Amino acid sequence: MTYFVYILQSDQDESYYIGFTSNLEIRLEYHNSGKSKYTSRKMPWKLVYSESYASKSEAMKREKFLKQQRNRTFYERLIKSNR
Repeated sequence: MTYFVYILQSDQDESYYIGFTSNLEIRLEYHNSGKSKYTSRKMPWKLVYSESYASKSEAMKREKFLKQQRNRTFYERLIKSNR
């Protein structure tokens, strides 16, 4: 199974949300449905970045690393480098 680490950006305030999933399409729908307490306040969200991993543990480690950065410039460079 493939896992993805992703970065979403809020259309409302341009903030970022980082997560991981095995299905990007369903996860984006979930965030935009209002079912997630945190992301429901900043809908709609768009997918701006993703990486794929062969294992859940790898994806979780990468997600944790990205969340620890807490640096908008870092995220913007990462997103830009992927385009």
